[in-house]
Amino acid sequence: MADQVPNSAPDAQIAASSLVESEGGGASTRFAPHGRPVITGINRIGLWSLYIKEVRRFLKVQTQTIWAPAVTTLLFLVIFTVALGRGGREVLGVSFADFVAPGLIVMGMMQNGFANSSFSLLSGKIQGTIIDLLMPPLSEGELMTGIVAAAVTRALAVGCTVALAMALYPGVTLHVVQPWAIVWFGLMGSIMLALMGLLASIWAEKFDHNAAVTNFVIAPLSLLSGTFYVIDNLAPLFQAISRFNPFFYVISGFRYGFLGQSDIGQGTQPIVWAALGLAVLNLLLAALCYRLLKSGWKIKS
Repeated sequence: MADQVPNSAPDAQIAASSLVESEGGGASTRFAPHGRPVITGINRIGLWSLYIKEVRRFLKVQTQTIWAPAVTTLLFLVIFTVALGRGGREVLGVSFADFVAPGLIVMGMMQNGFANSSFSLLSGKIQGTIIDLLMPPLSEGELMTGIVAAAVTRALAVGCTVALAMALYPGVTLHVVQPWAIVWFGLMGSIMLALMGLLASIWAEKFDHNAAVTNFVIAPLSLLSGTFYVIDNLAPLFQAISRFNPFFYVISGFRYGFLGQSDIGQGTQPIVWAALGLAVLNLLLAALCYRLLKSGWKIKS
């Protein structure tokens, strides 16, 4: 018993932080010190996992999240073409059905992009499972990117479904004149509403709050954005108000991709300025989302 050497505290610390030998080739690695991140750069696996989780969430109920919005949008087309498209009425040199169809497509995309992202954090806060989003090693930017990307995916799925249904509807012809405008304004509109939905999800504390944003903000901005009319038919005051509505530029720019003309202005230059303006607006919304997620406002408190 006398020849035994007692273990000291420094020896225990050294043993706890000793090198870990691999069984294969004998290479050794040391545990990272406390406070130093193990994952550097972008957590691609975590980001992809979050994206797939969000996509699978709305695909499990695709009858409600994809097909139902397509049917609702198609009903809008049927009602308004029957009510306003009689007698060969033309708008911007095309039939009323051809005029209203692009606006309905992108309107359905935007509304469903908002619906998807506005549910992500809110459901976690209400059900008490938001820890499942906050605990994984994901930065605020990665969390925002995964949720917004899944919302845009749903918006694109709804847009393709609605476009296919309208292409098969008698009396509607979808001519692709400016493909870049269709892609750009479709993406900008979907990202814009996905970011707005994420902001609403951060702010809302119950589903009533989310429904209030949908009913009193999103729906009026969508319906009063020139989807069913050109703003030249409005009084000068309401024309000026419409030009402060970002939904107007999304819908008119998207329609420009199919018709080659819009009520934003004559020529291509106003369309390009509208495209750049939407990109700047999305950057500002993304910065606001990031700051709120970083602060933990109404999420971590």
